[in-house]
Amino acid sequence: MTFPYKLVATDLDGTLLRNDETVSERTRAALTATAAAGAAHIVVTGRGVPWTRHILDDLGYEGLAVCGQGAQVYHAGEHRLLTSLTLDRQLAGLALSKVEAEVGPLALAASRDGLDGEVVIGPGYQVQDGPLPTIMAKDPAELWAAPLNKVYIQHPELDDDALTKAARAAVGNLVDVVMAGPGTVEILPLGLSKATGLSLAARRLGVKAADTLAFGDMPNDIPMFAWARQGVAMANAHEDLKAVAQEITTSNQDDGIAVVLERLLS
Repeated sequence: MTFPYKLVATDLDGTLLRNDETVSERTRAALTATAAAGAAHIVVTGRGVPWTRHILDDLGYEGLAVCGQGAQVYHAGEHRLLTSLTLDRQLAGLALSKVEAEVGPLALAASRDGLDGEVVIGPGYQVQDGPLPTIMAKDPAELWAAPLNKVYIQHPELDDDALTKAARAAVGNLVDVVMAGPGTVEILPLGLSKATGLSLAARRLGVKAADTLAFGDMPNDIPMFAWARQGVAMANAHEDLKAVAQEITTSNQDDGIAVVLERLLS
């Protein structure tokens, strides 16, 4: 049987990665078999390149990756940034003032552009436990001191869904707002999504949307599912993504990607 896709696009957190940030041997084997069957694998993640590179290196991944919610197309084999889109800091500041006018003060963090762009943590922002490098800003102005690809927002009382909804209503057409994971609500350049980055990378690979199988777990994967021929949500996925998925597989802890790929390879 011929493998029915030419491209397999996978999110990282909650999808390809288990909760300990590793990729299981079963999933690695399924991706290797998929590549042998003629389909490329592409990582499409909300993480910026600096937070993604070590995972790709560990996988021995040498192809293209879409990082920063679509802002960056990265050549893993060459450790080179091919494209990068930045957030207009003046527009972002205006958008944030509109959000705060509706919901009150926000805690902020900012992801700087580039291969080595730091994530700068502002006062009061709660950083999730883990090995990803951050720097603490002594002065809130430090968040805006260099080109950014996104701004993270947190609210002391609103949960992720409520904050995302309120922020979207407040910002209008200035910027986009997306929920990318637990405790991760982001301000992005208007029109940017994983789909825009994936379409750029796919064009470089000579592959079309109709040739693409996508896996994800969060609302920021919805545009990618709309772009690809087939979208598969993990069992642990957000309900908004499950609602638009063509298939739901097992969880990231239970090799959900491998379950689907093994079936398609058999």
